[in-house]
Amino acid sequence: MKNTLYFLLFIFGASVQVFSQETLLSPSNNTANKKLINSETSELSWFMLQDTLKMKIGSIQTQIQKEKENMYIITTVNMKQSPTKWIDSTIVESETFKPIYHSSYNQQRDMVLNFGEKITGYYLDKQTNTKTQISEKTDKPFFDSNFYPQLIRLLPLKNGYSNTISIFDYNPNSKIGVITATIKNTEETSINFNGKKTQVWKVETTDDISNNTAIMVNFIDKSTRKILKQEIDFGGRKMLMELVE
Repeated sequence: MKNTLYFLLFIFGASVQVFSQETLLSPSNNTANKKLINSETSELSWFMLQDTLKMKIGSIQTQIQKEKENMYIITTVNMKQSPTKWIDSTIVESETFKPIYHSSYNQQRDMVLNFGEKITGYYLDKQTNTKTQISEKTDKPFFDSNFYPQLIRLLPLKNGYSNTISIFDYNPNSKIGVITATIKNTEETSINFNGKKTQVWKVETTDDISNNTAIMVNFIDKSTRKILKQEIDFGGRKMLMELVE
């Protein structure tokens, strides 16, 4: 049970990312269409896949509040096997998506990041009761790792589109600092969603958080740019997230 929770937490933190030769996408090199995102609330059902079995393990609710200066994203994860919720809160600038704040609370650890000239905050490991003060200096622009899944659906997607995104992530058990997420490929296709044939962008991503071993495939509605479905493969362990409407 504990190992499963560790695995799910890792995936959520990663999820929850062939490198492009283009300049890294970042707040200072931002090709996202900001008009494609507005205040909204969405929910994904989370399933574990094993052979032909599809077992629901939880749900993920995302609330986005877009204001003139800042945008607020709150993600709440409810797991069937966990008595506590996992809550991530992110604040970014509305114009550039430059990160301002990120907090994350779950039964394994608490974390708070304040983005400024330095990245400050703390990381509390609840298993060892160890609290680490964070003070990181960076030399390049980046998006918060918790925001980049939202960024993907705002990009100028087309067949064959690929790119590399500059992100910051703090995880003592993985890499810390400015790393990358990669859009490996994009293709136009259709899926059956709620009994209707729907045109989508199928976007395959990975990232340095998982050492590029976790592959996430996003199915993004071409007209609304909502994420309808996500498929995750992490070393042969497969999961599925589907939009609830």
